[in-house]
Amino acid sequence: MAYFNFFSLSIQIFNLEGFTAAALTVFAFILCTVLGIVFFVSITFFIIDITQTKDSVRRNFPVLGRFRRLFSHLGEFFRQYFFAQDREEMPFNRAEREWIDRVSKQGSETVPFGSTRNLTPGAVIFANGMFPKMEGEHTLHVPKLIGTEAEHPYQPRSFFNISAMSYGSLSKPAVQALSYGAAMGGCWLNTGEGGVSPYHLEGGCDLVYQLGTAKFGARNADGSLNAEKLREVCANPNIKMIELKLSQGAKPGKGGILPASKVTKEIAKIRGIPEGEAAISPNRHVEASNPEELLDLIAIVREISGRPTGIKMVIGDLSKLGEFIAAIQAKGIECAPDFITLDSGDGGTGAAPMPLIDNVGLTIRESLPATIDKLVAAGLRDRIRIIATGKLITPAEVAWAFCAGADFVSSARGFMFALGCIQAMKCNTNTCPTGVTTHNKRLQRGLNPENKAERVRKFVKTMRYEVNMIAHSCGVDHPNQLTRDHALIVSASGRSKPLTEIWPYVGIPK
Repeated sequence: MAYFNFFSLSIQIFNLEGFTAAALTVFAFILCTVLGIVFFVSITFFIIDITQTKDSVRRNFPVLGRFRRLFSHLGEFFRQYFFAQDREEMPFNRAEREWIDRVSKQGSETVPFGSTRNLTPGAVIFANGMFPKMEGEHTLHVPKLIGTEAEHPYQPRSFFNISAMSYGSLSKPAVQALSYGAAMGGCWLNTGEGGVSPYHLEGGCDLVYQLGTAKFGARNADGSLNAEKLREVCANPNIKMIELKLSQGAKPGKGGILPASKVTKEIAKIRGIPEGEAAISPNRHVEASNPEELLDLIAIVREISGRPTGIKMVIGDLSKLGEFIAAIQAKGIECAPDFITLDSGDGGTGAAPMPLIDNVGLTIRESLPATIDKLVAAGLRDRIRIIATGKLITPAEVAWAFCAGADFVSSARGFMFALGCIQAMKCNTNTCPTGVTTHNKRLQRGLNPENKAERVRKFVKTMRYEVNMIAHSCGVDHPNQLTRDHALIVSASGRSKPLTEIWPYVGIPK
């Protein structure tokens, strides 16, 4: 009787009154089968959950407890698209990501009806000039020359460039798009610590060859520098500079990490490591355990390559930076690195343990002006160029870096957004849905290098245009003329004060 009532109710619910008896029989069989499977699966999960001892929620609430993990997993997607406000996501909010997406497609554009930005304490605004120059009156800006002590000094064409991202952490089509886009946009591309791949070279752009602590592409089996391999790589005229990576924002004080799932046969060959094994770089260069040895390594690399040679690091203890500067003064100014790339301690593109991402290293907001002041005080400011990087993905952030003293600014994640990154937070899993950081061929199909190269070009062009726009509004000709007086920092009281009051100049500014 109960079966008959259930069957009659089902006929009413699914509006099956006009079906034949045979059709209704088939429907009843399918419905009962589905319900039977659901019942069997539920009972199975109930028994599994109530008898297991690893998950207390599932043990106390069998079957239902499983939905907690599902909803927790789905929460990040629902927050991004439905609940989070435009300017409250981390590490980059929707307003920042969508700005890059728009300008990468359309170039510079205007927006209506006023700002939606909340000027919280620490926010930066700029002091516009009372009598800015007319259009056409600004002098032509030529970025600063790098490496006067090298055999082949480098004259960059852009003050905004692509920061370090390796082939391995990025996919083949992503690196191809960056290479062609950098060539079209007139900026340099940093190879990241994974060595110089054919895809970095493919577009013909200027390259900064990053030598990480494992020396991928120019290493001996023990991780030390192989001079012949370095000389061979630098025979390519596209290699313009060498960057010795000491540390990076994602994991200050720890070497690079490339998960085993990303170490393909090709990547293993380029890097000179075993296929299918995680690429774990040492925490420091084996040749450099103190400032003097680091300066010796810089000199050796510069001599072998003939290229300007500098270092990349996250500043932690400022006294250690002072010791490094003292070592330069003792050895002579010609021994100094040609440039220092300062990364921010609040994370980056690389896979890293959360304790290091969240808690180690100074942010660029503190390390950049502090480093500039120490170099000025030591008389080294004109000798060493400063490249700032680390979450500088909007014109305002880039302009702030120039106010603080940078000579150049580089971005990695900004260009990832230009390639189509949606901040899915899957970079280290080889399952990136946009094809940017995966070696899954099916997922890579979504990233067309030709199309994305054009987006890279538009992004770098727009960034230069809009940073120049801020500089012109402040009454100067180009970003390298911005000073700390042009950047105003909002205080807790709501009043702003010049960056100069927070970081007074030591010696002569810039």
